[in-house]
Amino acid sequence: MSLVARVKEASAAAINSLYGTAVTPEEITINQTKPEFEGDYTVVLFALVKSLRKSPEALGQELGARIVADNPGLFTAFNVIKGFLNLTLADAVLLEFLRKPVAAETRSRQNVIVEYSSPNTNKPLHLGHLRNNFLGWSVAEILKAAGNEVRKACIVNDRGIHICKSMIAWQMFANGATPRSAGQKGDHFVGDYYVRFENELKAQTEPVMERLKNGKFDTLTEAQRVKAEAIYKNWANGDRKGEAAQKALDGLREIARASTPIMKEAQQMLVDWEAGKPEVMSLWKQMNSWVYEGFDATYKRIGTDFDKIYYESDTYLLGRDLVKEGLEKGVFYRKEDGSVWIDLTAEGLDEKLVLRKDGTSVYITQDMGLAQQKYEWFPYDQSLYVIADEQNYHMKVLQLILKKLGAPYADGIHHLSYGMVELPTGRMKSREGTVVDADDLVNEMVKVAEAETRAHSKVEEFSEGELKELYETIALGALKFFLLHVDPKKKMLFNPEETIKFQGFTGPFIQYTHARIRSILRKAGDISFAPSGEESLLPKEKELLLLIEQYGSTVQQAATEYNPSVIANYAFTLAKTYNGFYSEHSVLNAESEAKKWLRLELCRRTSEVLKAAMSLLGIRVPERM
Repeated sequence: MSLVARVKEASAAAINSLYGTAVTPEEITINQTKPEFEGDYTVVLFALVKSLRKSPEALGQELGARIVADNPGLFTAFNVIKGFLNLTLADAVLLEFLRKPVAAETRSRQNVIVEYSSPNTNKPLHLGHLRNNFLGWSVAEILKAAGNEVRKACIVNDRGIHICKSMIAWQMFANGATPRSAGQKGDHFVGDYYVRFENELKAQTEPVMERLKNGKFDTLTEAQRVKAEAIYKNWANGDRKGEAAQKALDGLREIARASTPIMKEAQQMLVDWEAGKPEVMSLWKQMNSWVYEGFDATYKRIGTDFDKIYYESDTYLLGRDLVKEGLEKGVFYRKEDGSVWIDLTAEGLDEKLVLRKDGTSVYITQDMGLAQQKYEWFPYDQSLYVIADEQNYHMKVLQLILKKLGAPYADGIHHLSYGMVELPTGRMKSREGTVVDADDLVNEMVKVAEAETRAHSKVEEFSEGELKELYETIALGALKFFLLHVDPKKKMLFNPEETIKFQGFTGPFIQYTHARIRSILRKAGDISFAPSGEESLLPKEKELLLLIEQYGSTVQQAATEYNPSVIANYAFTLAKTYNGFYSEHSVLNAESEAKKWLRLELCRRTSEVLKAAMSLLGIRVPERM
């Protein structure tokens, strides 16, 4: 049991004993005592004042006296300041903790699937994918550490019009080139042709757009012409500078794009793919294989792995049986044109299409089927979808539909919604080639790590191989920490210059602290500390030991909240606290042998916890820097 849990238990017992109540430990709010006050843990009294009809001061004095009297081995003193009861722990209680191994708290064991990454096979992984991958991988590891049985899954978006765009551009411009002949990673190679398609599409769209703006619709299909004429009429007769005018122009541009020869070719290729046309399937398999080779190399470098990979080309037909079942149950209804819908207006949403009039699936249908397939693979209590907040509505609809269908796994579905990563210059756009490729970013971070290391370390003490590994470790540590130290729900502005400093709220600062501790321990040699129970702790020693003891409950908190930033912030606070301790107290030249061995044990425990915490973020901590 953690110290916080013991403090809560002792507080609840004292309240119930004094006032005849039935307060549970979970109802007690405990904070770490602020540095400017005496004490270690603080009981917040305000929630109890009204029900117990006591002033905060009187309640604090009565409760503090009872808690200390009933738990003489746990507490030594108390004080009350403005509605806060500050309790001082006995040094022996903290020193006893040094007899135990560092471990996370575990609660009820559950089966959990964490689905993340979800790349498209028309482009390489980019900065946004990195936040997704790091977040999904870290949440999975944190849930494992908290005692759950976890499986990591990925769904690859390997079909659709975006894939056909890269294929058409390769046919038009590649002249038979391959990643090997071009000297490129496969995912970068294919991604370049996606950009080539969009550039060519833009070039073909402009003359059509000019004709539409001049009221000429002769190149359009009948359906396109009717739509374009209506948009043109509103635009031509209205204010051409307002928001409505811009919306009209956007509508004309979409029609113009759809009417270009290159877009028609892409649409036809999609039809041919769905029909299984041999030459189309052959090219599709070849280009996807190039991309997968590139993905595998990137995943290996950044430390991402999966237990199961699903492919949309295998799953896009799933879910239609569930639609049939839902029609029979009255969950869905069929419109006159044959399309199938669900009405969610009573739940504050709207009507949602689940099957087109031609019987083909939409994304929500596929996701319904995949949720069931994942449950059949690994019967889960929780299924976490690490997907950007742009899909909040989609995920609400998915869970609601599955609940109405009576799926046993519906309640376990959880959307781990995260904010997008933006650049100082704005949002990234794949079709315009303005994304930050993951590989390029890591390479650039390695260069910055090398420059920082050479400026702050004695690199001549390392071999070239050791230096190469060190730069990679620092670069990835900086990148992962930066992308994980912010609450997932918040959007992020990525600035590479802020990530890799050896001081401040960064991954390298924590890595450097760990390396410094390991250096001290190497100088000390073998250590063997067995607390006698008679040692006394100085304030900085006690502060550090209190923080080390909180590791287990911190992991449990991060698991409960699906939030790696809890671990990142804890690791930074621990490193910062250790540096404060080290600057005030000598370790190897301590004032006594007892203090030396105590402080060496504090060093060892700190290094162990830093390593464990950072490993949950996917970050390695070097022995030397």
